[in-house]
Amino acid sequence: MKVIATNIGKATTVVWNGETLQTGIFKYPTKKGITLNLETVMDDTIANRKVHGGVHKACYLFSKDQYPYWQSKYPNLKWDWGMFGENLTVEGLDESELRIGNIYRIGSALVQISQPREPCFKLGIRFGDQRVLKQFIDHGCPGSYVRILEQGTVNAGDELVLETESENTLSIAQFYKLLYDRKKDADLVQLAVDNSALPQYKRDRFAKFLLK
Repeated sequence: MKVIATNIGKATTVVWNGETLQTGIFKYPTKKGITLNLETVMDDTIANRKVHGGVHKACYLFSKDQYPYWQSKYPNLKWDWGMFGENLTVEGLDESELRIGNIYRIGSALVQISQPREPCFKLGIRFGDQRVLKQFIDHGCPGSYVRILEQGTVNAGDELVLETESENTLSIAQFYKLLYDRKKDADLVQLAVDNSALPQYKRDRFAKFLLK
């Protein structure tokens, strides 16, 4: 896997359902690299810290390989890297092979795969169409957030080097499907509950399914 673009966004004011609000979803490629801090990407905008940023969502990765699919669905948009609000556009990112808990060196930063991206209405604002949310969920390639284990700088062209593979085999793709499946696979639920790289509140949520 290789970083194709590093992206950050400035606060953008939008009107949603009659309410004026700010968003950081409008991210664009930087000329220089970006610095990954423990809870944020330096100089990036996080408008709502309740659902973005923090230890488990410090930086968002999305696959370059998914862009052609979405460009074919939305050909009239002005396309650039960062379209999905990702900080790192990554070539070769495959959610089915990306285990939650894997640890990678990217540039001088050390990161751990933490959880998939769950889309909200702000992705619909970026695309100008709220139908993209269901399409995004159904497509099953959400990208991944990472936890920052060692702060550092990442540049376009940097490789993601696997340093430690998680013994827990739950992948981003499997967990993403599990989030939205009405009937939960008990084996995957157990993997989620046992995966210490997932946020505790998500593990607690899935533990309830084991009691049914």
